[in-house]
Amino acid sequence: MDIITGDRRTYQRSASGITVLAHLLGLTALVLMLIWLLHYREGLDLDSENPARVFNVHPFLMYFGFIFFAAEAMMAYKTVAAAHTVKKFVHMFFNLASLVLGIVGIHAAFKYHDKLNLEDMTSLHSWIGMAALCLFILQWLFGFSLFLFPQASTEYTRARALPWHINGGRALLYMAICAAETGLMQKSTFLQLNSGRESHLVNILGVVILLFGITVDISVALARYI
Repeated sequence: MDIITGDRRTYQRSASGITVLAHLLGLTALVLMLIWLLHYREGLDLDSENPARVFNVHPFLMYFGFIFFAAEAMMAYKTVAAAHTVKKFVHMFFNLASLVLGIVGIHAAFKYHDKLNLEDMTSLHSWIGMAALCLFILQWLFGFSLFLFPQASTEYTRARALPWHINGGRALLYMAICAAETGLMQKSTFLQLNSGRESHLVNILGVVILLFGITVDISVALARYI
């Protein structure tokens, strides 16, 4: 029993440090994203007449709105010492914000395509991204109806569904990360980057987003507070 308790404490300390690292990586990716879009890519404006500025809303919201908020929702529920009800509502709110901003981000991409008369949904990036968003909507509706309203289901049903909900969320995080990585690769491949510095910045951004996803997943798996 002492050995098990000692191992648990080690995992708790590890999870705590990894959670801090995950937050730092998430904010670092956000700063790199803003430097890229504002300094190299003309800024972002959903209502602009400039198609490039309209498009730039897409990577910003798909990372900061969709991936970052969804990751924060996962860590808020598993790594914060608070009342269970409070954690549930914070988790739900962050995921709802992620969902809404993700939809706006997808809208920006479609609006950009309309301005340039480009065909929609032709790349692997678009397929993975749309699948991730659609499954995320189902995941949110599933969690909202099952866990936020206990009267709608039995305790046995919730206990059986919880592992699927947790691991489904982790899988969706990796799907979103894959969409981000393929999107950055597509941007680098098909559009002319302004300089070698921009290319390096995009590569570093991709690595940091990947590390962010990994550390978030480990943080949730080795959660300090159960």
